[in-house]
Amino acid sequence: MATKQLAKKMGLIKRRAVVNNFAKRSPKEDQKYSYLLIMDFESTCWQNDKYRTQEIIEFPAVLLNLSNGEIEDEFQFYIQPQEEPVLSMFCKELTGISQQQVDEGIPLALCIKKFNHWLEKIEREKNIMFNNADFVPPGVKAATVVTWSDWDLSVCLLYEARRKQIRTPYQLNNWIDLRSTYRKFYKRKPNGLNGALQDVGIQFEGREHSGLHDSRNTAHLAWRMVQDGCIMNITRSLNPVR
Repeated sequence: MATKQLAKKMGLIKRRAVVNNFAKRSPKEDQKYSYLLIMDFESTCWQNDKYRTQEIIEFPAVLLNLSNGEIEDEFQFYIQPQEEPVLSMFCKELTGISQQQVDEGIPLALCIKKFNHWLEKIEREKNIMFNNADFVPPGVKAATVVTWSDWDLSVCLLYEARRKQIRTPYQLNNWIDLRSTYRKFYKRKPNGLNGALQDVGIQFEGREHSGLHDSRNTAHLAWRMVQDGCIMNITRSLNPVR
């Protein structure tokens, strides 16, 4: 089989074409957002009971600058689960989070309060605003949130906050589902976050299912996608349609 035919069969030419389509312009210049805030929660879980009520036990976020690919700030706290305070062995082995870490953690309501203060700080220091990019004032840099799937914000945080009557930050009402964006951009289904990283030649750094490490690696993937020409757009919103 000719080399070109073999490459086409393996999908190599197709991927090169995706990248080359954007080679004539800088994708960074076309981005609506100057910063991405990447989040990946870890929650209570059980091996044989997927339908029990879950609570967040690790609340991380990393701030990615889309002008240079640098992670410029991070936020992370371990959270005390209050509905089911004892972690299952499965949960501890999966996440690497110990019972002592959550026992010494803080309640979700306090974490949200600290997170709000952190958001205010980075908005002030970076001159950024978390909003639909079309509604950001001139001179202010637009930012939005990124998650790997919709679960973190449309299920995990949303339902727990409702049960515990916690008001969540408005900045988390819009986000980019990077898994969905990856699938549409590269025209292939990713085999998890690690598989998506491997497909673009990035080695996962740290421990899988550590919320902070997953957030950092998702940021690395987002940056690679931007370099390959992917334009980041909001894929999900909790704001009511007017």
